[in-house]
Amino acid sequence: MINMYGNGDYERQNGELDDSETWRPPFVRDYGRIIHSASFRRLQGKTQVFPGHESDFFRNRLTHSLEVAQIAEGIADRLNDVYKDKLAGRKIDSRVCAAAALVHDIGHPPFGHNGERALDAKMKNYGGFEGNAQTLRILSRLEKKARYNSPVGGDDRAGLNLCNRTLAAILKYDSEIAEERSQDAKLAKGYYTSEAAIVANIKSKVLGGQNPPPKGKFKTVECAIMDIADDIAYSVYDLEDSLKAGFLTPATILATDEELLTRVAKEVTDQIEEDIGEEIDGTRVQGAFVAIFSDIFASKPTTEKGAEQERDISDFITAMRASQDLHLDSAKRTKLSSELVHEFIGGVELTINEECPALSKVKLDKATRIKVEILKQYTYLSTIYSNRVKLGEYRGTELVTDIFNALEKKNGYLLMPDDVRRQVQEAGKNDALKARHICDFVAGMTDRYAVEFWARLKSDAAESIFKPI
Repeated sequence: MINMYGNGDYERQNGELDDSETWRPPFVRDYGRIIHSASFRRLQGKTQVFPGHESDFFRNRLTHSLEVAQIAEGIADRLNDVYKDKLAGRKIDSRVCAAAALVHDIGHPPFGHNGERALDAKMKNYGGFEGNAQTLRILSRLEKKARYNSPVGGDDRAGLNLCNRTLAAILKYDSEIAEERSQDAKLAKGYYTSEAAIVANIKSKVLGGQNPPPKGKFKTVECAIMDIADDIAYSVYDLEDSLKAGFLTPATILATDEELLTRVAKEVTDQIEEDIGEEIDGTRVQGAFVAIFSDIFASKPTTEKGAEQERDISDFITAMRASQDLHLDSAKRTKLSSELVHEFIGGVELTINEECPALSKVKLDKATRIKVEILKQYTYLSTIYSNRVKLGEYRGTELVTDIFNALEKKNGYLLMPDDVRRQVQEAGKNDALKARHICDFVAGMTDRYAVEFWARLKSDAAESIFKPI
């Protein structure tokens, strides 16, 4: 029987064999390194859906990542219990799942996906920009925790120097992003060419020398768990934030017009039809929300004659009040979210790969997958696509583009912090490397820092020269 973890999993990126104390295993050390890293802290300044300055209640990328980590651990713990006979002692390490969840968003630039698109547009001739690829780059190169014992490829930085299995758990897309793409080409997902050698080493160590992976794409069991946990958190908690903000109520959701229901159904179908083998329609979308809010709108039966009309009016008033309560009553929102998360965790299934346990499959059952995707797509199209949210995002796109344009000019490096300035100068005439260093700097900004930096470049107000860049 092949074990779930081997020596190659515990080996660190620079080749070191972890000699941790017995009470602090290698994966636990990785978790600690992530928690204490600058990139993880910066997540507190990056928007999830609603800008943090609007309310302390709303989630940011940091609190979202903490919730994903808890859900990922819960999924792993449940699978280890439900499938204990089939696993036969080969438990999934829940701390690896949590570590992957903590860092799954650290590659996101300021202003979310709009910032991502702005940077990708500037980097299309140099390998593009993509959040997952940037996450790997931060963990394996940009963080200033460790270096290689000897220079590798002219760059001896080893980032946080995490274990190979921890790095494998964040490789969602097993695809190298092309160095050049046409201007109308869509955002590509995967990893940059600059990290291709690192990815190859991760695969080799995790698979015990089997390369390419047997029977399909490379995606570890911990990565699959993290990915599902992200979907669960995204679908439930973005809805909760939208209910709190008053962007949505159960009543408005159930009264959704046919056009939006059709759009949501199409997006759901596009995302999961290949997995579930059927097309979703608007009726299915509406039915999912009827099931979710059924307790809120439930009416009490009556057998009294002549009381039918009175009961209908009473039920209507009660339903409207209950709908509004989700906006005003945090206890009811919390209860709803808790029930949905518990239900979705219970819908996770495991298929063990006996030839390569690391690549065991984890997925949501069909009914749960549809429900999660409906929640995700509905919230995205009804809230994130609303004009009030889009106005803020548009400003973010312009800010990121303006900052990049200023920094890529002939003497733009003079506007950067000293360490980034040196990297750009050392790149010399290598335009691709120079652009990547600029991109790394801009992508690492928080929303607020990006606004302040832009203000130094563009604002009419005097900015203090005594505040560090």
